Amino acid sequence: MQPVLEIFAADDFALWPVGEHESYGYLVLDGERTPAEVGTAVMRIADCNNVEPEEHGPCPTDPLGAFLHGLLTVPDLFAAGGFRVADMATGTVFVEPGCCNGLETWRDWLEVLDGTGCSYFGHDPSSAAERVGDTVRLTLDTHAEDGSPVIALPVDQVRALITGAQTDLRNFHSLARTWAEQHLPTHAAAVTDALARALDLELELELTE
Repeated sequence: MQPVLEIFAADDFALWPVGEHESYGYLVLDGERTPAEVGTAVMRIADCNNVEPEEHGPCPTDPLGAFLHGLLTVPDLFAAGGFRVADMATGTVFVEPGCCNGLETWRDWLEVLDGTGCSYFGHDPSSAAERVGDTVRLTLDTHAEDGSPVIALPVDQVRALITGAQTDLRNFHSLARTWAEQHLPTHAAAVTDALARALDLELELELTE
């Protein structure tokens, strides 16, 4: 289980260094990312929230301030992606974040274990996780007409996978904090706080500070 961010190619982006990626791919967010990959992730999350400026106060006139405006002012941030679950040995994917799914809702996985017992993760594919007794059933696409990859895992194993993915997010956020201090020094604190909100890490960071 890995936290992944959906990304687009950014051939014309010049506000800070970013990596080369194809559109509609996924970037894993963890503590192993290069500075260029962190830059790509920050760019993508900011772009996800690059909404009409009049909705959230006057927009700065400088290119950097204008691009970051939504990230720093939108109250409910969105980060396209989610937790992807795959068998690393075979490459079989059992959960893939679909359209309209965001990393800010990753705690829906905890609902599967301790709450409603079921959660869906966007569409095309329409991945889902459902708890049945002491197991969690993961389905890549519940709407697939010709069948879909499915796996059933013990609840304790899924809980351990979620804990690992949480750690990946925290480690990525730590990298992003250092990256922001180096590449966005005048906005570093605000960007770091915004990323914590976009990744729903605020409560965890409060508990560790």
